[in-house]
Amino acid sequence: MKKLPYGISNYEELIEDGYYYVDKTKYIEKLESLPEKRIIFLRPRKFGKTLFTSILENYYDVRKIEKFEKLFGETYIGKNPTKLKNKYHILRFNFSGIDTTDGESTIRGFKREIASSIKLFVEKYNLDFFVNKENEAEDILDDLFKAFQIQRKTEKIYVIIDEYDHFANELLGFNVDQFKNLVSKNGKVRKWYEILKKGTESVVDRIFITGVAPITLDSLTSGFNIGSDITQDREFNEMLGFTREEVIEMLDSQKIINESKEKILPIMKEYYDGYKFSLHGKEKIYNSNMCLYFLKSYVRFNSIPESLIDVNIASDYSKLGKMLDLCNGDERQKVIEKTVIGEGIISEITEKFNPAIEFTEKDLISMLFYLGYLTIEDEEVGYPKLNIPNIVMKELYADYFLKILSDELDVDISGYYSEIAREIALEGKIDKIVETLKKYLSNLSNRDYMKFDEKYVKLIFYCIAMNLKIFRLKSEMEVERRYPDILLIPKNKEKGYKTVMIEFKYLKKDEANKLKEKQEEGIKQLKEYAELEEIKAIEGLKKYCVVAVGADVMVREV
Repeated sequence: MKKLPYGISNYEELIEDGYYYVDKTKYIEKLESLPEKRIIFLRPRKFGKTLFTSILENYYDVRKIEKFEKLFGETYIGKNPTKLKNKYHILRFNFSGIDTTDGESTIRGFKREIASSIKLFVEKYNLDFFVNKENEAEDILDDLFKAFQIQRKTEKIYVIIDEYDHFANELLGFNVDQFKNLVSKNGKVRKWYEILKKGTESVVDRIFITGVAPITLDSLTSGFNIGSDITQDREFNEMLGFTREEVIEMLDSQKIINESKEKILPIMKEYYDGYKFSLHGKEKIYNSNMCLYFLKSYVRFNSIPESLIDVNIASDYSKLGKMLDLCNGDERQKVIEKTVIGEGIISEITEKFNPAIEFTEKDLISMLFYLGYLTIEDEEVGYPKLNIPNIVMKELYADYFLKILSDELDVDISGYYSEIAREIALEGKIDKIVETLKKYLSNLSNRDYMKFDEKYVKLIFYCIAMNLKIFRLKSEMEVERRYPDILLIPKNKEKGYKTVMIEFKYLKKDEANKLKEKQEEGIKQLKEYAELEEIKAIEGLKKYCVVAVGADVMVREV
């Protein structure tokens, strides 16, 4: 049984040490068959971009001819090699580890990465070239290209750039002015890309660039306008991440029996699936790192992990939340509310951002798509309909929304989650979570009555509940074409924790005389839902009708 490659991004190590590999090498053939030679391909964090660049490096490297069979013999591309295999000198850069404390440290880190990568290139291919670290990054690259052209007259370079936007994203998140200096007409990064473009006229034949968002593409366009962005190309929708079939094959490789597969596949689908990057893509995709995190724990302990969100992924995505601050506060709030509620948003996807211009609502929606917070769910009148892909993203989203609201209203409930969870799980009561909801509503009522409606009340409750880690939260789950508002379902049913179903209603303060009518309406719905087969099967289900009257909240148990 092959080991699962969680955290492994070096393809040669993965194969030589006997790790399981989900074969994506057919995409080498697809990339090579494109008329464009300079490719830009974007995906959210932790989607296997670095591993894929390592695959390209090993496949095209002239030094790896003797190892080709060992590295690729069992793969699609090993059995169907292309004419360009092992034909290039690989010049690889990775901009993910650059210190972005300020503009100066960013430039130093950028230059250091350029110099060290070129030094490694020179040593690997035995070139007669001195890397003068006193020179600027663009001059080092330019001098290398000239030396290579003289010494390797008939040879060509394949340039691979991983996380091209990482340092720029980090810097943009806290200092827009320094970011602008970096990519301005006289900026060091932009000049470097101008030299890279110049290199395509002589020694550089192919370029493959990965990153998360097209945040610097527009800024670099006049310096580097030769790249073809295939991020939303239907043919490459499944190039990174796992399809359902690939997940099942991986479970089979770990000798997981059918009974166990039936238990864990629905959980993996709910938490890690749901991504689609092309409007006309064939399949939705699982986040590969999330799947590997789950399975390595399951295989080792033969049980579902206590936490279904990898802390490394959660911290990565939460850092990116600062990017959302680029948008106007009201627009950001509107987009977040709409998506967390689950309405979905119809919008074009921006292909290039220009930070010199204030982010629009469309830009924010697009940024959420690139970061993985939103994905293409469907098509409506020719435009993408975007929604949150899975529960992992919903939890991160809810946490972010609640943080914004807590800061705005000066409410801190971080110490109450364990008490709320214990009361619901052990007693099936919702007193503490309702009290917490009231804190938000009472503070909000002093600021903005206009925000009050059933959806907004439900949204705040939903986000509080999403932080209760022992429950799976179902919002408007379809059951026989009926939609209960919220179901709190324990992740571990063996512990005897309670399941709670809630129906929300809302009245304005001057409609308080209609309270009984609203309660009866909610109770009637709850009784009808309780008769549906899927819900009827839940033992000891607790049912509550929650009616918000202005900032006050009335609860009736059914």
